[in-house]
Amino acid sequence: MKYIILEDEKLAAERLKKLVLASRPDYQCVLTMDSVESAVISLPALRVDLVFMDIQLADGNSFDIFDQIKLDVPIIFTTAYDEYALKAFKANSVDYLLKPIDPEELEKAIQKFERHANKGNEQVDGLLKSLQPKGKERFVVKVGEHLKTVETVDIQLIYSQDKATYLFTKEGRKFLVDYTLDKVEDLLAADQFFRISRKFIVNLSCIKDIIAFTNSRLEIVIEGFEEEQVIVARERVSEFKAWLDR
Repeated sequence: MKYIILEDEKLAAERLKKLVLASRPDYQCVLTMDSVESAVISLPALRVDLVFMDIQLADGNSFDIFDQIKLDVPIIFTTAYDEYALKAFKANSVDYLLKPIDPEELEKAIQKFERHANKGNEQVDGLLKSLQPKGKERFVVKVGEHLKTVETVDIQLIYSQDKATYLFTKEGRKFLVDYTLDKVEDLLAADQFFRISRKFIVNLSCIKDIIAFTNSRLEIVIEGFEEEQVIVARERVSEFKAWLDR
């Protein structure tokens, strides 16, 4: 099982990770985040089974996340306050744990999550996978007075600039598309394209090089793209590495 921790207190996040490790050594913590902003950016692209979510975060209340993105993954809320319990149970909540987290209560919460997760069977999983879209195959773009199709496999990079969205192709050309970057992200196959920041989505097969950058970030080299540096946001680095190594 893969999970993430949304917690603005570093010590609390580390303690929770240790408690989960002691209870479920086979569980993998994919990413730890500390803010509403980072959650809104990263959660839609995450492929995890469970989220441990604190309610008071560095930049606001975690319920603000649900106003900005759709989140279907099961959640175990962790907080020092009990007044949010009712609201939590309306938001995919498996359980609601008060800090400091009691190991026995955590174990019960995980068992509850596992009971729900195990209700499915392999046949249902296979059916769901077969029904999942494989991603948009091409985009229609306008070139002068003409319409042209750009095959998705020929796109190296999608980026936003001056409130517009562009496709950058293997031929080194850029095309304006009538979609927001968020919408393009939803249309693409998640195993081939990854959103590295608010500004960029990269094609795995078109990454020429990956270079260590300042502040624990990464720079992506895309053949022929010289308009600006393509940087993996710091809060996306761990998930990006996991995506590359899947």
